[in-house]
Amino acid sequence: MSTTNVSDVSDVLSQYRISQQTETESSSGSSELGKNEFMELMLAQLKHQNPLEPQDNGEFIAQLAQFSSLEEMQSLSSTVEDVVTQFRSTQALQASAMVGKTVLAPSDVGVLGADGEISGAIEVPASTSGVVLSVYSSSGELVRQMELGSASAGQMSFVWDGKDGNGSDMPEGTYQMVAQASYPEGTEQLSTLVSANVDSVSLGQGGSITLNLAGMGSIALSDVQQVN
Repeated sequence: MSTTNVSDVSDVLSQYRISQQTETESSSGSSELGKNEFMELMLAQLKHQNPLEPQDNGEFIAQLAQFSSLEEMQSLSSTVEDVVTQFRSTQALQASAMVGKTVLAPSDVGVLGADGEISGAIEVPASTSGVVLSVYSSSGELVRQMELGSASAGQMSFVWDGKDGNGSDMPEGTYQMVAQASYPEGTEQLSTLVSANVDSVSLGQGGSITLNLAGMGSIALSDVQQVN
């Protein structure tokens, strides 16, 4: 007479709980099949147990508790997945509403358009006696150098009016913004954020959302610092 050990069923239940924590079921059908298999194992255990050494009631109750925990975990997993799906849908709607608007995002490249200016902000890590913003053309030529003065730690706004050092208007196109700050130990290059128009929104696998900015490429929705 074949016998199914208590530890065998318990081990299978434990392994299934671990797999539920690390893997998402592709369909509800596969999840139901797993529960049925475990129930069959438990019934087979009762059917084939040794009548001279019947299973201890406490052990069987413990297995039923494990099975109950398994079902609760599956139900919780389904609820969490529904919440995540709704959250992603809300994010997608919010992102689509940004199309046509201007956002402030990390970048050292700005687009000079018909409005004739590029605006943004400079990340200042600590108070400094002087900040300098240099503007370069797409070919790497220095177009303009602006003394922005002292700044405290935080974000320092800037606006380039689209003119070179001689006051002449520069043509539309992309320009690089390079910011530097003076400190006792020397000059430090700082990170910049640039304002750009949102052309479109892309939804990637796993619910990732990216904004496609005019002349600046794509950035993650989470990188947006400000929406105008």
